[in-house]
Amino acid sequence: MANIEKLTTETRNPKTYKLDEMSPLEIVKVMNEEDENVIKAVRNELENIAKAIEICTEALENGGRLIYMGAGTSGRLGLLDAVECPPTFGTPDDLVIGLIAGGEKAFIKAVEGAEDSTTLGEEDLKSIGVNDKDVVIGIAASGRTPYVIYGLRYAKSIGSKTIAIACNKESEVGKETDLAIEVVTGPEVLTGSTRLKAGTAQKMVLNMISTGTMVGIGKVYQNLMVDVVQTNEKLRTRAENIVISATSCSRVEAKKYLELAGGNAKTAIVMILKNCSLEEATERLTKSRGHIRLALLN
Repeated sequence: MANIEKLTTETRNPKTYKLDEMSPLEIVKVMNEEDENVIKAVRNELENIAKAIEICTEALENGGRLIYMGAGTSGRLGLLDAVECPPTFGTPDDLVIGLIAGGEKAFIKAVEGAEDSTTLGEEDLKSIGVNDKDVVIGIAASGRTPYVIYGLRYAKSIGSKTIAIACNKESEVGKETDLAIEVVTGPEVLTGSTRLKAGTAQKMVLNMISTGTMVGIGKVYQNLMVDVVQTNEKLRTRAENIVISATSCSRVEAKKYLELAGGNAKTAIVMILKNCSLEEATERLTKSRGHIRLALLN
């Protein structure tokens, strides 16, 4: 039997012993109060989160990938962060990958026993060809999920950089990795329901890691998502607005240069700000590895 009684995420919250007697307003008030602790818990780990961003940035700049793996809510959060990267940052579909115990079908319906497997994590990593250029981030609120632990163990054995995100101190997953991010959010309002505070904390940490990493590899100029993929009318308008914000040009000019640049907002911005040709803008961005600020120098 799993020994989970001593885990912070499994202990009872004294503020909610009478949860079943509370009114709806009382329930949302206590949940809101408890959620305030998430901010503080994440703040305590900012240095480690920043280190994770540095590790991931270096890996992606050198041909590696960012791979999340988890089970249940943790796995779903990793998948969610991964699938948002291509439309937001224009990344290839295989640059940021989310693995969940039980496979993609487990995103919608739990696959019983998958998280307890000591072999599935390694098998899933092998199926995507994990290698020593990659970073594998194991996400486990409890910090003891076998799927994640054994996956991280394999990743580390082949030279991948490994990071753990857990919500208990001295976690088992943390002991397997190069870097442990342990965000202790305390007992849940509903005992053991880590989709609550623990899930919120994990989402916040993943937001920071992916956003900070994308800034690091040049996917952002100022605070603009300059590699946004224009897959619908809203995003086409957003691309125009990004070019306008970055260059102070008119909408007519933004549309003109985006068309010349084949829809690439980065290239359009450099063309406008440097008053240069498509060829020169493309060359500048190539030399700067996609960093607009560097492409504008000289």
